[in-house]
Amino acid sequence: MNLLAIVGSPRKGRATDSLIDKAVEGFISNDPKGIVNKIRLIDKDINFCKNCLLCRDSDTKGPVAKCSIRDDMDQISEDILASDALILGTPVHMGSVTALMMTFLERICWTFARPGRQILTMSGIPLPRSGKKRKAAIIVTSGIVPPIFKVFCNNATPLIRGTIMDSLNAKTVGTMYAGDIEHRGVEYYADKAFALGRKLARA
Repeated sequence: MNLLAIVGSPRKGRATDSLIDKAVEGFISNDPKGIVNKIRLIDKDINFCKNCLLCRDSDTKGPVAKCSIRDDMDQISEDILASDALILGTPVHMGSVTALMMTFLERICWTFARPGRQILTMSGIPLPRSGKKRKAAIIVTSGIVPPIFKVFCNNATPLIRGTIMDSLNAKTVGTMYAGDIEHRGVEYYADKAFALGRKLARA
């Protein structure tokens, strides 16, 4: 199985990065022959969406529409196409994902989806361009807010879950909120991250 891990933290080697590594370990423990590709968005040249709508209005029959921007999303799109499973991680910034992760999510929305769904009176809702099914796990970290209060600050998980379902046809099989890390430490959540990775591989 091909696993793509995407780190949305601007800080390398810190909580989000480390817990994604633990989840990858858990995944590999259950799928030793799995292929892992880890991407730190901070290392990539990913420009903001220009809202030109070239991708949204594309009539391509392929799994991904052409974007007007030429940057590292070209290669990342290829990595996504090759993936069977995803792990996405981000710290909570302003109650949601980081600017890095938001830019990534905006760039995959209409390139990997087309306006093909209708709910009630609303039409043009994203529908994956590809029928390939993927599975995913989401890790969200917070330095201060403990899990008991995550309802007040964690808009990141539903945003990621909804976007990857609508665009990448990825069903989220497990999520993890690692809160109050400044006091509890990363190791407090290491076993849970490992178990999340195993769950993803078994799903």
